[in-house]
Amino acid sequence: MSEKRNYALITGATEGIGYELTKLFAADSYNLIIVARHADELESKAAEFRQQGVEVITIAKDLFKREEVFALCHEVQAKNLQVDVLVNNAGQGVYGLFKDTDIERELNIVELNIAATIILTKHFVKQMLVRNEGKILNLASIASKAPGPWQSVYHGTKAFVYSFSEGIRYELKDSGITVTALLPGATDTDFFNKADMEESTIVQDKSSLSDPADVAKDGYDALMSGKDKVISGFKNKAMVGMGNVMPDTAVAAMMDKQQKPAEDKEDKS
Repeated sequence: MSEKRNYALITGATEGIGYELTKLFAADSYNLIIVARHADELESKAAEFRQQGVEVITIAKDLFKREEVFALCHEVQAKNLQVDVLVNNAGQGVYGLFKDTDIERELNIVELNIAATIILTKHFVKQMLVRNEGKILNLASIASKAPGPWQSVYHGTKAFVYSFSEGIRYELKDSGITVTALLPGATDTDFFNKADMEESTIVQDKSSLSDPADVAKDGYDALMSGKDKVISGFKNKAMVGMGNVMPDTAVAAMMDKQQKPAEDKEDKS
């Protein structure tokens, strides 16, 4: 039995939470299918993961583009690979007031955060159902539980990911497939740089950011335990708990204070 190793497919596997999750799968002797946009970064990380004695298959795809998501599904199938664990980690945000942000960029984020998650999940769930086993980890966020001024589209996409995960989990409850949503808070990754969010109040205080390795461990443990969700970090659990009993308008005001540019906060204090 030890000769047969399971495969985990992880999107956004070369950095941040995705990279830390991939390290955990490798340490647990999973063979890896790692996906990201840049082939050179994939090969660099693959060399590192192979030192754990696992097989690593790299697939460079731009998951902002719907046709490349379908192409990823077809390539995995053509290689006759069985995906035992699917990790929909890749995601991105855009920062700013909705009236000012670029519509094309926002629609691309919807493609990555929502469409790619739907496509990959549907493709691999159908295969998992044939075997009556499998695990799926979807990267939601505590942003999924709150309206998000300055990141309204990102918060909306993560609200979808969380609701989608809980919905299909229930549909699959009588199968051997589990669906887990990971809800981190602000984490020390390149997310804020990519979202042009470095000026926001929450990013200015680096001590408030979670360690991506800690977030990944929380998600990995919840996935392996078959839990429906995990909110990573005590502070984030408290924030979500408080948000659950506050009016949405009050939660939006709280998020505005955290996410507005730091100079705005100073000007109005």
